[in-house]
Amino acid sequence: MKDRIKQIMESQHMTQQTFANFLGMSAASLSSIFNERTKPTLNTVEAIRSKLPSINLEWLMFGKGPMYVDGKDDQAEGVVDGRPNQTSEPMLDFTPTPEVAVSHQQPASPTGFRSVPNQSKISLNYFDKTKRQITEIRVFYDDQTWESFVPKK
Repeated sequence: MKDRIKQIMESQHMTQQTFANFLGMSAASLSSIFNERTKPTLNTVEAIRSKLPSINLEWLMFGKGPMYVDGKDDQAEGVVDGRPNQTSEPMLDFTPTPEVAVSHQQPASPTGFRSVPNQSKISLNYFDKTKRQITEIRVFYDDQTWESFVPKK
């Protein structure tokens, strides 16, 4: 059963931490299941069922039948009940908003270029500043580890 839970997690493209938050359980509990220190409880099954209602319980508990009740693999695409899968991780939305929508475009000229309206020139003042050098770059990962990169001199 732990392998099937892991398969669900991977089909949702979630990390172990994200999947635990999504189910409303602690990451340590999920880790214990994956490391075979504990067995999945009925609460775990119910949490999965409540968040992913199209999961086939026969498949989840006993490995019989298809993964999803309707036979479709919507969940692999991040869709639950026809809606995008909402996880606890923030997602960027790149759809244009009405304020940003490009509706004030001028028609293209015969050359294919649009004319740019007169804009006032902005002058920048540069102040003498000592040049800064990068001494270290750190990348932090979601598993609480990091890597440091130091430029060559």
